[in-house]
Amino acid sequence: MSETKKRKVHLPEFKAKVGLEALRGVKTINEIGQEYGVHPVQVSQWRKEIQEQAKTLFGTKRGPQPVAAHSEPDRLYGEIGRLKMELDWLKKKSGISLP
Repeated sequence: MSETKKRKVHLPEFKAKVGLEALRGVKTINEIGQEYGVHPVQVSQWRKEIQEQAKTLFGTKRGPQPVAAHSEPDRLYGEIGRLKMELDWLKKKSGISLP
C-alpha cells in the first residue's frame, strides 16, 4: 500500500511573512521557497493575495456613526418632555402650586 501524504497547514502569520518577503523582491521566489520549505507556486500565490488584499486594507474610512448614536439625543429629549408632562399632571392632581 502506498503511504498518503498529509497536507501542510500553514498559519496566516507564516503566509504573511513569506508573502511579504516575496513582495520585497530581495530574493527570488525559488530561493524563498527553498528557505521556508514551500513550493514556489505557493509563494507566488501568497504574494499575489497580499497584493490584492492591500487595497482593501486602507479602504475603510470613518463612516457615519451608528444609528443609535444619532437617535440618542432625540430619545433623551422625548423622555424629558414626557417626565415634565407627568410632573405637571401630578402637581395639578395633588393641588401643589410650585413654580
